[in-house]
Amino acid sequence: MASPLDAEDDIFETLRKTIDPKIQEEKAKAVSERERGQYEKGQKRLAELVDSNSTLPCTISSIRILNANKTRKSFLNRIFNPILSANNDRPYTLSEAISEVSIGAEKLHKLDIFDQPISLFIDKPSKTDPSSSPTDIDIYLSVREKSRIILNTGTDVGNAEGSAYGHLQLRNVFGGAESINFNAALGTRTRSAYQASFQTPILSNPDLRWELSGLASSTDKSWASHEEILKGGLTRLLWVTKGGSTHDIGYNGIWRQITGLAKSASPTVRVDAGDSVKSSITHTWINDRRDNPVLPSRGYYAKTVSEIAGWGPLQGDVAFWKSEVETQAALPIPIPGIQGKSGVSLTTGLRAGLLYPLTLGGTSDPQLSRLNDRFHLGGPSDIRGFRLSGLGPRDSIDSVGGDVFAAGSANLLFPLPGVGAQKPFRIQTFINGGRLLALQNPNGEGKMDGNAVQKGMYSTIAELGNNLPSMAAGVGLVYAHPVARFELNFTLPLVLRKGEDARKGLQFGIGINML
Repeated sequence: MASPLDAEDDIFETLRKTIDPKIQEEKAKAVSERERGQYEKGQKRLAELVDSNSTLPCTISSIRILNANKTRKSFLNRIFNPILSANNDRPYTLSEAISEVSIGAEKLHKLDIFDQPISLFIDKPSKTDPSSSPTDIDIYLSVREKSRIILNTGTDVGNAEGSAYGHLQLRNVFGGAESINFNAALGTRTRSAYQASFQTPILSNPDLRWELSGLASSTDKSWASHEEILKGGLTRLLWVTKGGSTHDIGYNGIWRQITGLAKSASPTVRVDAGDSVKSSITHTWINDRRDNPVLPSRGYYAKTVSEIAGWGPLQGDVAFWKSEVETQAALPIPIPGIQGKSGVSLTTGLRAGLLYPLTLGGTSDPQLSRLNDRFHLGGPSDIRGFRLSGLGPRDSIDSVGGDVFAAGSANLLFPLPGVGAQKPFRIQTFINGGRLLALQNPNGEGKMDGNAVQKGMYSTIAELGNNLPSMAAGVGLVYAHPVARFELNFTLPLVLRKGEDARKGLQFGIGINML
């Protein structure tokens, strides 16, 4: 028979034992599932209540946000005051009232300062309140504010570069969903990059934001035998339309320096070496209708980027108009005998751009493009089967970029055997190609006036369609991480021009929008 002392020893021994992490995980999972079940039960009950009383007239007397202790009341009032019945001409039905408040709750979600879910409760005002009416309702939104400080660090490897990065975000700084971001990165190619930015919604609208930022970076551009240093600032206005497309218009003031020239640097690189200042206005439009931005199986994507520099009051010492367009379409392919999604899809992409020289203030002729501003093409994120900046004009061993380009790709993707269509792994076969050209001078050599630039641009664009583009094909493995797309491909160049730098064999790439 065990003594009471032995029983106490067993109790203390049990307490001293480390809890199995698997048991802890199972308990946490059970608690999370129970909370989710209670929330879903509450939402179901609310839906039943609304359904049975959806046409009843009601007036919203108040909307209260619970637990938003660090968010300004005036900021929240801009979102919900217009919904109050006192500010509307007619009473709501119950379903209309909940719909309007849900739109406001969705705005809170877009501000990215509250955790999900945001719970909604309905109550009747106190009967002792002489100002209340039988149709009055009070609405409560229960929120939980996100942490105000976020710190991330990590490493990246891909696209011929390895880097370490750090990101610090201060969220809801002044109680109006403002954010301050600090980013720093050190790498083998991007030797250093620093950026600080401040962003705030305008008039409590999560779809309308203003941003001010400063940056400094140093990048080793070994394909053109130099290092580029950038320092400057930008301000921009961002908004989302009702159709879901996004606009970004801003001003950039950047000091650039081409320095650290290699001994083998070509004359083209040496001519553009030194300082330059770019003062420009940019506009970016994006319309993304893909089901997955990293590994789409259906839908389409369109993007345009326009930039004007040095024209009129913009000043600076470079002047040009630069436009780029990018499109992508994905189509699922049904397989006979397979019900539901087969996981097989065809993706096509197209990119094109032009750089048109403009006349800088105080000069009579257009200024031809600089190395800093030209397009570069080639690498695992656009034209697979070529090295970074491996296509287009060259001077000796240097890739010096071009003024007009077009590139396209077709990718056929299959699920991995035995893995299934739901997993983010695919086998792909692809063919891609493109051309990058310098602006042709109809005079042969020397400066170009406005008419010469116009004629040269027409002939350069026409040249894109002459002969086959530089092309490569291959097969590879794709992994769609939530943040980026990873590819390991075996590539085979098919069409190659003199001086271009192709890559036969294995090629690894990381990107967000792969061609």
